[in-house]
Amino acid sequence: MSILKRFKDIMASNINALLDKAENPEKMIDQYMRNLSSDLGKVKAETASVMAEEQRSKRALNECTADIEKMQNYAIKAVEGGNDEDARKFLEKKASLTAKQAELQEAYSLAASNAVRMREMHDKLVSDIGELEARRTMIKSKMAVAKTQERLNKIASSVTGANDNLSAFGRMEEKVNKALDTANAMAELNANPKDDIDDLMSKYNTTSSPAVDDELAALKEQLRNKDE
Repeated sequence: MSILKRFKDIMASNINALLDKAENPEKMIDQYMRNLSSDLGKVKAETASVMAEEQRSKRALNECTADIEKMQNYAIKAVEGGNDEDARKFLEKKASLTAKQAELQEAYSLAASNAVRMREMHDKLVSDIGELEARRTMIKSKMAVAKTQERLNKIASSVTGANDNLSAFGRMEEKVNKALDTANAMAELNANPKDDIDDLMSKYNTTSSPAVDDELAALKEQLRNKDE
């Protein structure tokens, strides 16, 4: 049965390894679950059909067994009534039904065996789908954590890039300051030498008013008289 073979192949494979190769593990496992759910519906229908065949086979076998018993009873009644010819016919019919019973018994045994196998596979599929559903929840949770970590890694990379830019900006600022200091120093060296004689001459070129001179002379005279 192709459905069960595909299911067996899927369950025998390493699903985690398949997910590792998938570009989008979440979508892939969702697709797996949809496929398995679809297969489960088909397996249910097939199981129901096999179980129905078992019931038909059992019913046919029971009817045949009942007919054999009926022919036996009629044969007994015929013998009791002194009708050996009728008894012979009933026994011939019984023999024919007995041969048919063997065939029906074989058919029923096969149908019953198929029904047991189908029910086991159906129950196994239901159980495995339940297990995969739990694993799907776990895998999706891990994927959510992984995506969050990936975003954090990108943010960390951006912060690192910003720090690098700040460092580069600082280095450029340092170069500019160094260039400015060098230019100022060069401008100072290139300036004309200062002549201090002009400042010294201006010191003695200051003229005092006569009133101030008279007041100064009087102050000196006062101080000499105090000392005497």
